[in-house]
Amino acid sequence: MRRFLTVAAVAAAFAVTSGVSTPASAQESYKIGSILAMTGSGNYYGTVMSRGAQLAVEEINAAGGVDGTKLELFIEDHKSGNAQAAVAAMNRLLNIHNVRAVQTSFSPPTLAIAPIADEKEIFLINGGGVSASLIGASKYLVHNRSLASDLARGMTLRAHERGLKKMAIIAWKTDAGDSVREISKKVWAELGNTVVAEEVVVPGAANVDTQIAKIRASNPDVIMLGVFRPEAGTVIKRIREFGMKMPAVGIEFTPDDAKVAGALADGFEFTNDYFAPTDDNPSAKKFYDDYKAKFDQEPDFYAANYYEGIYVIAELLKRNQDKGIKNPTGAQLMAELKADPTFDSIYGGKMTFQDNGVAAKRVGLFEVKNGEKTFVKFVETQVKN
Repeated sequence: MRRFLTVAAVAAAFAVTSGVSTPASAQESYKIGSILAMTGSGNYYGTVMSRGAQLAVEEINAAGGVDGTKLELFIEDHKSGNAQAAVAAMNRLLNIHNVRAVQTSFSPPTLAIAPIADEKEIFLINGGGVSASLIGASKYLVHNRSLASDLARGMTLRAHERGLKKMAIIAWKTDAGDSVREISKKVWAELGNTVVAEEVVVPGAANVDTQIAKIRASNPDVIMLGVFRPEAGTVIKRIREFGMKMPAVGIEFTPDDAKVAGALADGFEFTNDYFAPTDDNPSAKKFYDDYKAKFDQEPDFYAANYYEGIYVIAELLKRNQDKGIKNPTGAQLMAELKADPTFDSIYGGKMTFQDNGVAAKRVGLFEVKNGEKTFVKFVETQVKN
């Protein structure tokens, strides 16, 4: 079994220190692109994602590269989800930099560049977008992020575990929001429970009081949120200000949500990718320490996913180079992933890319306490027979 190309493994394999030039006989560099939210309302995501990716590239290159081939990262901006900006960014990466692998993020940009990836044989790895509509969008697309459908399924199972029976759902009218709404309805019904209300909101809506009032009138005993930063905080805040005390659950809660909701968010539960450094996971510990030292900020799971994504690409590049293919196409990278889809994960343990391209990895259940997310336990995302 091929293993995830850890920092330690790179250093041991090449025993090359930073500053030593690449041999003339080796390929100059392998070019990787990242299309991220560098500007606009979602620039938080682009900032942490790009930092994670850049740190991985720096580490690999400092250790000598991949069999002497250095990695080169080019970051482009999709302006927080603009599909046209993503297409323009993809074309620049291909036409100017000749990249063969691209890290992508957000659902609309990923869907927009997917046909280009198919046409040009570009490997895509998504560590941020959560919409289930991304599955199968390109034959060269994989995900090292748990998608909204998996996260919502896990949260729905958790609500059932708590003995709750009547669910109301409020979700964005987007691919990601629709994914949460549809899978929650499906699983909740399969478990013999009832959905008593469904409300949709437009991202950035100035007022959600009408939808909240309708949910209150339906008298649920749990409210599922399919909204995202910072509107999870807004919805939680208004639920509590409307006097509703039943559990609220979802699939995201960021520091920006905490700023909006404050103490009213206490008790909110959500599922999400879970990254935490532990002494028994030295790669994660090193990533955490290096990231915090470099950026004066703790890495979240978005930073971890894009750090991990670079190492996945590096491992696939190494597999091709072992076969004499020095500048593999996306199709050749994908062929190696399908031949052996299991990698070591920065989260600890293994992750395996399933037939649908989504990596099966550990998912955490969190509860907000005193405005901070607190890890509760790992939860299943599949219904057990």
